[in-house]
Amino acid sequence: MSKPVVATTSLAGCFGCHMSILDIDDRILKLIELVEFNKSPVDDIKTFTKQCDIGIIEGGVCNSENVEVLKDFRKNCKILISLGECAIMGGLPALRNNIPVQECIEEAYLNGPTVQCNEEKILPNDDELPMILDRVYPCHEIVKIDYYLPGCPPRADLIWNALEALITGNEMNLPYEVIKFD
Repeated sequence: MSKPVVATTSLAGCFGCHMSILDIDDRILKLIELVEFNKSPVDDIKTFTKQCDIGIIEGGVCNSENVEVLKDFRKNCKILISLGECAIMGGLPALRNNIPVQECIEEAYLNGPTVQCNEEKILPNDDELPMILDRVYPCHEIVKIDYYLPGCPPRADLIWNALEALITGNEMNLPYEVIKFD
């Protein structure tokens, strides 16, 4: 019998949710026995090589490349999970949502306190750079999301319990202790 295939990616975020995946500690060995990883930083596969059963998305959507990656995950994954507050609500990257994009760019490249060597006032302008969106979007505003695992980052036990249930077909065991934030 073939193993379920899992893919993961990080969009606009800090990679903390992937660190929580690693925080399942020795259960990672059991996870590796239960699933095959495809496109993921876990195995360093850069492109989809097959249809995946579960896709895990961390981070919000802040640029055109994030939109393409997210749509590619929806196309290639039967189940899509938003992992963490950035994927669910935009998280910390969404703090820029009330600031015009041009003002953000000027602060980063022209007027910021750490900008010291851009005397020519050059702004990034290359066709290969992803276009910054008007705001940071949660994933569900771009594609259909099947499950949401909250937290910043989500607790390792929450991730483990949810993945194990999806992989084995058992009911999710999500006691208060794995989803509380107080």
